[in-house]
Amino acid sequence: MAGTLQEAGASGAVQALRGAPATVRATELHARPSRDYERKLAETQQLLIRAAAEFSPLKQANSLGAEDIVITHLINALELDIPVFVLETGMLHGETLAVLERLKATSRAPVEVYRPVQEAVVQFVRREGAEPMYRSIELRKACCHLRKVEPLQRALQDQRAWITGLRREQSAARADVPLVDTSEPRTKFNPLADWTWGDVWHYIAHNGVDYHPLHDQFYPSIGCAPCTRAISLGEDFRAGRWWWEDEAAKECGLHVKSKEGVAA
Repeated sequence: MAGTLQEAGASGAVQALRGAPATVRATELHARPSRDYERKLAETQQLLIRAAAEFSPLKQANSLGAEDIVITHLINALELDIPVFVLETGMLHGETLAVLERLKATSRAPVEVYRPVQEAVVQFVRREGAEPMYRSIELRKACCHLRKVEPLQRALQDQRAWITGLRREQSAARADVPLVDTSEPRTKFNPLADWTWGDVWHYIAHNGVDYHPLHDQFYPSIGCAPCTRAISLGEDFRAGRWWWEDEAAKECGLHVKSKEGVAA
């Protein structure tokens, strides 16, 4: 089923969710390319080449999840002059920070790290506590803005375009994601928009790409530690993000457009 944990991993998922160690890697569980995978791969490669040639300066936003790691691997394999940036929110899993360090050490493309303004974080925590996101949607979104949206705005300053790992399969809110989004002043490239989860993991497995270890523990979408959990069989890809909230609220603001059509 599109957008859910695959049936092929049912036994491994049940075992992991009961507290036992997972016995199957994400590559073994999910690497099932679609019939037109090779066409999609060629289309993605050409789109990245075009973006680098025609839309400089631009950057890739890398969350260190499976999709973004694939895109960075393609940028490096194609030897494109596209810098990569990561938002280090100050609340990431230890495993995420380890992936970041490995990426910085091995990537041909430069990897920039953007962090929230420290004084703003100190004031927010002093006023609202260490984990205000559980108290209200408004406080959760305020935390996301402080730790993610404002650093994103700095990362994209003076850029003509940016590249993301958005896929249509990820959620209903992303079902119409285009390969090239020109609805904002800054063009957004979504080169994996029509890739399936199986396509993503086939690429990772086929190319031996280093990936986030939490994917082996049934975390398809990985964000800040307090706001991310593993999912179970049949749940949507993003069910583990802000799971205590209504489905309609589940965006952090990085890909939400304002009334003027500009990403918030």
